[in-house]
Amino acid sequence: MNSDVSPAAVRPGHKPRGLSRLLGAFGNTWKGLAGCWREEEAFRQECLLALVEIPAALWFGRSGVERALLVGPMLLILVVELLNSAIEVAIDRIGTERHALSGLAKDLGSAAVFVSFMLLGAVWVLLLFDR
Repeated sequence: MNSDVSPAAVRPGHKPRGLSRLLGAFGNTWKGLAGCWREEEAFRQECLLALVEIPAALWFGRSGVERALLVGPMLLILVVELLNSAIEVAIDRIGTERHALSGLAKDLGSAAVFVSFMLLGAVWVLLLFDR
């Protein structure tokens, strides 16, 4: 076998493993984060909120558990926003015409972001008023 030929070229469908897979996955992750930052104003705003909320959570939390409870929902908001953006991109890729199911899919993603914000608010209220 020629050593200049990659295993993927010899065996189509072969998936990289080990460090090669991790580096490829990190590259995909970076492209996703950069794309969402570039295309989604809501994601940028939520990242800026996280820059305020996370240090505040670390300051106000009295224990590791409280800090985790205060930080966790903020990170969940970012995760849900990334998924919501993925739904929107996939729907937009399908077509530009208006369709009730496409609109519902986008609305459901938006509702998921809203519920994650409700979780953030509830955790902060419950922890801070418990004092």
